[in-house]
Amino acid sequence: MPTITGFWIRVQQGHVSDVWDYKPSAEKLLAEPGWREAVEVKPSLSNREILTTHYFDINVNPAQIVWAKRELEVEERKSSLREKAKSVFRAVVNAEIAKETDQYPETQYDPNVVDAARVVFEGRMRDINLAVSHEDVDALES
Repeated sequence: MPTITGFWIRVQQGHVSDVWDYKPSAEKLLAEPGWREAVEVKPSLSNREILTTHYFDINVNPAQIVWAKRELEVEERKSSLREKAKSVFRAVVNAEIAKETDQYPETQYDPNVVDAARVVFEGRMRDINLAVSHEDVDALES
């Protein structure tokens, strides 16, 4: 599990009340008791997993912010691929539209560029929709 340093937490009455990603000033450390160093502990993730919740282990030094993970469902992964495909297509369309208002009079919106991007987009969406397993989605991500 990768460990990331540089965090500081403030523990009051056995509970974490503040989490900072930098060391508080010397004045703050003196004025507010309970500050201590912490590290973030994240599990290694595959492309089929995401981070979920975390908890604080204040019984170790430095304290730990420990993250959990869960497996993604196939539909979640497909949704992510759909959004990425939409973003790529949208970028092409926006680039072509921008030509109409840029500083270069010789550049103009090219519908052929948009049509070619649409063909790629529609094919990508079809492939994503046909995926039924993690292995299918893995093949789309490579």
